[in-house]
Amino acid sequence: MNVENPELQAEPTDVANNKGMAILAYILFLIPLLAAKQSRFAMYHANQGLILFLALVAVNIVSTIVPVIGWLLIGPLANLGLFILAILGILNAAGGRCKPLPLIGSFRIIKH
Repeated sequence: MNVENPELQAEPTDVANNKGMAILAYILFLIPLLAAKQSRFAMYHANQGLILFLALVAVNIVSTIVPVIGWLLIGPLANLGLFILAILGILNAAGGRCKPLPLIGSFRIIKH
C-alpha cells in the first residue's frame, strides 16, 4: 500500500477490505461513516468526502447569492472543479492511497 498521508497508517488488509467503502465516500460520505467506523482507510476517505460535500454546498450558496457572475461563471467553474476533485478522490481510494485532495484535503473533521 502506498500511504501518502504520514498521519494515516492503514493496514493493507484494511485497504483491501474497505476499498469499496472508501470509493463510496466521495458519492455518499454518510454510508462509510456509519458502516465502516472501524476502518481507518474508509474513515480517511469519508472525511475527504465530507469536506468535498461541504465545499460543494458553500460554493453553490455563494454562486446563488451573487447575481449573474455567480450564476454564469463562479457556479459552473467551481462545480466543475469540485467534480474533478471527486474523481481524484475516487481514483486515490481505488488505488489504495490516502492522498489528500488538492486545496481542500488538508482539513480534518472526522477523526480517523
